[in-house]
Amino acid sequence: MKKSKTRIFVSQTISSNLIIYIKNKQHHFLKNVLRTKINDKINIFDNKTGEWEASIASINRDNIVLRVIKNINIFKKSPDIWLIFAPIKHHRMALAIQKATELGVSSIIPCVTEFTNIKNLNIRNLIDNTIEAAEQSERLDLPEIVKETNLQTLLSNWPDDRTLIYCDEKLTNEKQIIESLLPLKNSNNKWAVLVGPEGGFSNLEKNLITKSKNVLPVSLGERVLRSDTAITVALFCIQELLSQ
Repeated sequence: MKKSKTRIFVSQTISSNLIIYIKNKQHHFLKNVLRTKINDKINIFDNKTGEWEASIASINRDNIVLRVIKNINIFKKSPDIWLIFAPIKHHRMALAIQKATELGVSSIIPCVTEFTNIKNLNIRNLIDNTIEAAEQSERLDLPEIVKETNLQTLLSNWPDDRTLIYCDEKLTNEKQIIESLLPLKNSNNKWAVLVGPEGGFSNLEKNLITKSKNVLPVSLGERVLRSDTAITVALFCIQELLSQ
C-alpha cells in the first residue's frame, strides 16, 4: 500500500506501539475528508519526540484508533526567532500566524500598541493556526503562543542577548533588511521581529522603540506593506541569513 503523506499533530507523548484515539476535527478530517481506511498509514508528531508512522487500527463513529509503528524523524527545535506583532483583523492574523509557523519562529507574541484595534484575542484559534501550518509544512515543533502584552512592558524587560529587528516603514531610503542584518550574521543567534499594526506605531512608540536596547531598525522596501506581508518578508530574510 502506498504510504500517505498525511501528517497530524497529537497532544500526547508518542512512543512505539502506543494506541492513540483521534477525535473531533481531526477525526472528521481523516474520516470524511481524506476517507482513510483501516491499515492506512499516516504520520503523527507531538512537539516532543519527533515524527512517527502510525497505522489506522479502526474507524468508528466518534474516533479513529491509531497504532504507533516507528519513529521516522528525530525531534528538532526550530531556530530561536520570536515574532512580535500587533493583533490585526482575524483572516489576516490567521494568515500571518500560519506563515510565521511555516518560516520557523519559536515564539509568537501579540503586542498591544496605541493603534491596535483588535481586542480579546482567541488564543485557541491562534494555536489551531500554528498546528495546521506545522502539519502542512512538515515542521516537528510548534511555536509558543505567548500571553498578550503591551509594548512598553515588552521593551522594559527586553533580554540582553536578543536582537530586536524593528520593521520601520519610514526607512525607505535606508539599506534593505538583508544588508542591515549581514554584519550581525555571526555575532548573534537570538532574534526577534517587531511588526506594528495597520496604522503603524505612534511617534511616542517609535521613540520608545529606537531608544531601547538591542534594536535594529530595518527597511522592507519602498512600499508600505500590510502587517501580514511585512511579517512574511522579514522572517524570510532572517531564514535566508541563517542558512548562508
